[in-house]
Amino acid sequence: MTIVPPENGESRRPRGPRDPGDAWVVAESGDRYWGRFGAAGLLAVDPDHGVLLQHRVSWSHFGGTWGLPGGARHAGESARAGALREAQEEAGVPDGSIRLRVVSVLDLQIWSYTTVVGDVIEPFEPTISDPESVALEWVPVEAVSDRPLHPGFAAAWERLRGLLAVRPAIVVDAANVVGSVPDGWWKDRAGAADRLLARVSRVVDAGVPAAALDLTEDTWFPSWTVVLEGQARAAEDVDGVAVVRARGAGDDTIAADAARLVADGRAVTVVTSDRGLAQRVQNAGAAVRGAGWLLTLFDA
Repeated sequence: MTIVPPENGESRRPRGPRDPGDAWVVAESGDRYWGRFGAAGLLAVDPDHGVLLQHRVSWSHFGGTWGLPGGARHAGESARAGALREAQEEAGVPDGSIRLRVVSVLDLQIWSYTTVVGDVIEPFEPTISDPESVALEWVPVEAVSDRPLHPGFAAAWERLRGLLAVRPAIVVDAANVVGSVPDGWWKDRAGAADRLLARVSRVVDAGVPAAALDLTEDTWFPSWTVVLEGQARAAEDVDGVAVVRARGAGDDTIAADAARLVADGRAVTVVTSDRGLAQRVQNAGAAVRGAGWLLTLFDA
């Protein structure tokens, strides 16, 4: 592997001092890959408009093709942060407009490209904000292959397209999970629920390994619902988690919420070690993981 800085004219971004990541990685075969620390791009999915594509300017690498907003990662920058930064710089994607769904990594050992798939939760119009774009468009999913695509994106598109139908959701039986750890939870049920929600919130941000959900790719970011009952309902809300306070039996609320999510086309996992509840949600089409599964995620 050789690291080669860009030649004159290969990169014309008016961004001030160049980041050390802005360089070519050259394989022994002579193939070149942009980004000393790898590269990342955002596949933004809008349910009403399709996916956001960038028409690359002619002087760029594979100029004239369509691909994802993205580029070289900075030194010490995570792939997620790099993809969102590049999407903001190249397409004006606003902060808070994207909810992550899955991270997919192409690892060539000497170089990697990370595709961050995210759902648009605050609609926006993309804006050409640097000279690397001829156009930015929302393209219907079924029409993406009709465009002249960047070779790397073209090779990955069918696999990425398959991910768009997968929307995982996790529903947590809080009483069962809290009760599985003898830490004095019975003395302060609301406090125990607060501790559980704080730990779930950290997993929301970190994501769930694909293997833990029997899915492919690298890391998934499911929607999370935590159902509270009894005195635990006094727990505070936390960011990124839908907290449901059951008016009656928590099991009934969990079963109803799981059935609703399944009917909405979600891949639902209910976290409980209660056999009766497990059977109910399985009958509704949800998968089940025991309390220990979630505790293992916390430890990881």
